Amino acid sequence: MYVVSENGASVYSASKIARDEFPDKDVTVRGAVSIGRRLIDPLAELVKIDPKSIGVGQYQHDVDQTRLREALEFTVESCVNSVGVNVNTASKELLTYVSGLGPVLAQNIVNYRSAHGAFKSRQSLMDVPKMGVKTFMMCAGFLRVPESDNPLDNSAVHPERYALVEQMAQDQGCDVRELISDAAVREKVDLKRYVSADVGMPTLTDIMAEMEKPGRDPRKTVEVVEFDDNIRDIKDLREGMELNGIVTNVAQFGAFVDIGVHDNGLVHISQLSKNRVRSAGDVVKVGQKVRVRVLGVDLERKRISLTMKL
Repeated sequence: MYVVSENGASVYSASKIARDEFPDKDVTVRGAVSIGRRLIDPLAELVKIDPKSIGVGQYQHDVDQTRLREALEFTVESCVNSVGVNVNTASKELLTYVSGLGPVLAQNIVNYRSAHGAFKSRQSLMDVPKMGVKTFMMCAGFLRVPESDNPLDNSAVHPERYALVEQMAQDQGCDVRELISDAAVREKVDLKRYVSADVGMPTLTDIMAEMEKPGRDPRKTVEVVEFDDNIRDIKDLREGMELNGIVTNVAQFGAFVDIGVHDNGLVHISQLSKNRVRSAGDVVKVGQKVRVRVLGVDLERKRISLTMKL
């Protein structure tokens, strides 16, 4: 069983983005589609929602809103650029977070793609209206083109380093595709030969790591959480039960854990460990699988008290 958070789904379903994507569907269907797409590619779907609506963190309204917005946008942009974006399938919202792009250029890319079909190379992005050389140099390394004949176009290797990779392949008596696919050939490459005033060893090391697995997704595989099949509702819970759970949020006073019922349980900071805990974040992280025991259930207020002191 996969756990998919529904936080923010209602915000998305009533947004202009959702209305543009599904103009003939009501808000319940839009929300359901959003939740389903989060399982396929959570990052691509969550960028359509204000980060404050995702349900992670606390006291967001008590801090400087400008600084909060800047911090959240920086975090989302960092995630998008670390993962990379398929330019032929990405939405305008996802493309907007790519370094160098913005809402206007992102929309131009989508419009150009709709009018001319899938991009066949990174270089063809230069045909997009308002795509200048400087902007291209900023964004190209984060955009992937799986349909390209050049395998480097589907990697994190920046176009300005293509010539360097081609020189490596030529020195080994092969082409770039063979250099990428053959580990034995890559092992023969002496990186020290290619160090220059413009390219240092860290850059060369990153290039070789990318060629080892071009276009790799740095995100971890989704873990399957096995909930107790007999627990479907808060009324099914009994004190002393030991259950599997997954951390959905971490606050200063503890962690909220999904145990397979509608309402999340709370592991108070005092119940996170047998040792003294200064911060809940030192013990658990969002998305972490945990084993908990039920301490108490308040049916009237729908509160579930849990402990990790097993």
